[in-house]
Amino acid sequence: MFAMSGARRKHNLIQTNIIRELGQPLRDQPWEAYPSGMRVQIRATGLYTYPDAVVVCGGPVFRDDREDTSLNPTLIIEVLSPSTEKYDCGQKWEHYQKIESLRHYLLVNSDRVRADLFTLPTGRTGTSNREDTIELEAIHCRLKPADVYEKVKFEPQPLRPQNL
Repeated sequence: MFAMSGARRKHNLIQTNIIRELGQPLRDQPWEAYPSGMRVQIRATGLYTYPDAVVVCGGPVFRDDREDTSLNPTLIIEVLSPSTEKYDCGQKWEHYQKIESLRHYLLVNSDRVRADLFTLPTGRTGTSNREDTIELEAIHCRLKPADVYEKVKFEPQPLRPQNL
């Protein structure tokens, strides 16, 4: 179990940008997008998580009348940080793959421009180009890294020596 502390500026900007960019295309759909306050339960394993963003297609299914725990996410988005990347890409992803309704798992890096989209049952695409488009087919939506990383600035990476 991981204790979560407050997120840093870059993480918050990326998360806010994603929710903003998903909001407009989903507005006229019978689908709902939730920020990180919506908990997800993986019934097959019993794990509870708080993804950075969740989209539910069709009618939302909740664990109980409180409507604070989603059981049927279609898209889960995690904004990676150095402290969570290994868990989000490994053990948590193994749990998420057991969610029957899940069609997309999007990992967005917070220390450089990089997004990786896993489409179930199989498939992975990735980009580190701000001008590319991330196709979220299951929700008929596209995200542009330029919009996801709006106002996010990265420190220049040191040059690595090339093998001659």
